[in-house]
Amino acid sequence: MDFQFVESNLRDSFRALASVRPSGDVQDLAGISIASAGVAFQMFNAAFLAAPVESETDLERRILQATVHFNARGLEWAYWVCTDWIEEKLRKRARRIFERHNLRFSVELPGMIADRLLPPERNLPEMEFRRVSDQRTRTAFCTLGSLCFNVPLVWFNEVFDNDLVWKNFAGYVGYVGGEPVSSTATVTSSGAIGVYNVATLPRHQRQGYGEAVMRHAIQQAHREFGIERTILQSTPQGFPLYVRMGYRTVTKVAVYSS
Repeated sequence: MDFQFVESNLRDSFRALASVRPSGDVQDLAGISIASAGVAFQMFNAAFLAAPVESETDLERRILQATVHFNARGLEWAYWVCTDWIEEKLRKRARRIFERHNLRFSVELPGMIADRLLPPERNLPEMEFRRVSDQRTRTAFCTLGSLCFNVPLVWFNEVFDNDLVWKNFAGYVGYVGGEPVSSTATVTSSGAIGVYNVATLPRHQRQGYGEAVMRHAIQQAHREFGIERTILQSTPQGFPLYVRMGYRTVTKVAVYSS
C-alpha cells in the first residue's frame, strides 16, 4: 500500500531527530510509536499510529497511551496521524475524539508519492548548492526554516543546529549571489526518499529555487542509495508544484497538538 511508504518514512524522519538528542525518546508501544526530541517545539515531540485502528475504543486507548507518556515527561507534544490507519467510517469522528482528549486539530497535509520525478516544465535557475555540514550551513538552514515556517529561530536551532542530526538527515542550502535563499532535507528509509523542510525566502518564491534545491537533494540521495521513489507531505502553497513534478496524493496526515 503506497500510504505506508509515506507514514513509515515520516516516522523514521522523527526517529532520526530524536535518537541523537540526550533528551530524545524513541519507543514502539502497543499500536503507537513515540519519537520525541524532548524540545520546546512541540511538533517534534511526536506520537504516531503504527497499526490499523478499527474501533473508537481502540483509538481512545492509543490517544490515552500517548497522553500518559508525554504528561509523565512534562512535554507539550503532537499526534501525527496517517488517516489511512483509521477505519473509514471512524475517520469522520476522529477529529472530535482527539479534541475530546485536549488535542486540538492543527493541520491536515496531503501525503504524496512519486515513483519517478517528471522533467521540469521550465528551465530552473542556476544556484550554488551546499550540503549542510558546518556551522555556516546549519545556520542558513535554520534561519530559512524559521522564516518560512513562522517558527521561533531558537526552537528551530534546538532541533537542527546539531552535528549529529546531519548524520541521518541530508540537508541542502541553495545560494544565489552568495545569499542562502532556499533549502530542503531528505531522509532515505523504508524504501523511499523522504523530502522535508522545503523552504524558500518569500521574496524569492515562484522563481524555481525551491524546485531546484529539491531536485538536487533527491538526485544526491538517488546516487547514494539507488532509490527513485520519493515521498513528502505537502503544504497548500507547494501542492501545484509537486503535482507538476509527478507526485500524487495517496493519504492524508492530520496533526493534533496538545
